[in-house]
Amino acid sequence: MRKVLVTGAGTGFGHEVAMRLAAKGFEVIASVEIYAQVQTVKRQAAERGVQLRVEKLDVTNEGDRRKALDWNVEILVNNAGVGEGGATVDIPASNIRHQFEVNVTGPLLLTQGIAKQMVGRGRGRIVWVSSREGLNVNPFTGIYAASKHAVEAIAESMKDELQEFGIEVATINPGPFLTGFNDRMFQTWESWEDDPAQRLFDYSKLAFPRAQFNPEPVYATMTAVAAGEIDTYRNLEPKSMIEETKSLIDAPWHKKTTDGLGTRAAGIQRAFDMEPETLRSDQDPISA
Repeated sequence: MRKVLVTGAGTGFGHEVAMRLAAKGFEVIASVEIYAQVQTVKRQAAERGVQLRVEKLDVTNEGDRRKALDWNVEILVNNAGVGEGGATVDIPASNIRHQFEVNVTGPLLLTQGIAKQMVGRGRGRIVWVSSREGLNVNPFTGIYAASKHAVEAIAESMKDELQEFGIEVATINPGPFLTGFNDRMFQTWESWEDDPAQRLFDYSKLAFPRAQFNPEPVYATMTAVAAGEIDTYRNLEPKSMIEETKSLIDAPWHKKTTDGLGTRAAGIQRAFDMEPETLRSDQDPISA
């Protein structure tokens, strides 16, 4: 299997992984959301000395999804996604719908058609880029986390449903990595069409509530999973957060409805205290 479609390859994880897969000799189709990104990615690929095909593919657009069925995709990396930050009781309806259209509905509809082509060939690989937030939750990222929990449910069901047809399915679960994505999530409130006076929080005072990691481990793992060099179903990075993640999955079993009533949750306070784009003190500067 050599032909790879990486969605959301204009920036972030998808961009770097598309470049690395092309460097490995894969026939890469790097898809971007808007036409304005096409020439930029082509130029960046030329600067890195790699060859790839760049296509406009908005996963929420039916015509774009139909177009992708002509590309004979053998490996699909569902990376396209957006993050909507804000309290679950503040985010406007249109933003909630958009979150799920981009992260869940669009990618699933794209995958349905491509997966059936894979079944016809008797082989294929589908990689869902989920998140650590698909396994845990944090304040102000609940709607984003909900979309990634949905991705987890889809991917795990799909793994069982497609295995008899020779189709591999895997997930990538990035933690807090400094690519700009997490910090942009805490700026989406600026375009909300709502009444600011009705909001519970002043979002101009908040930032992503954790120091972030250098993204290199995600680039490496995601590339290896797409290339078939790693065959584990769930792939969480950084690996140093695996045990914390598992303990947080278990934590709701021990909570009480009365815990902390009348006090501010620690995660909420961290969002007030943190500076944007904070790299963990034990991490190297970002180079990629």
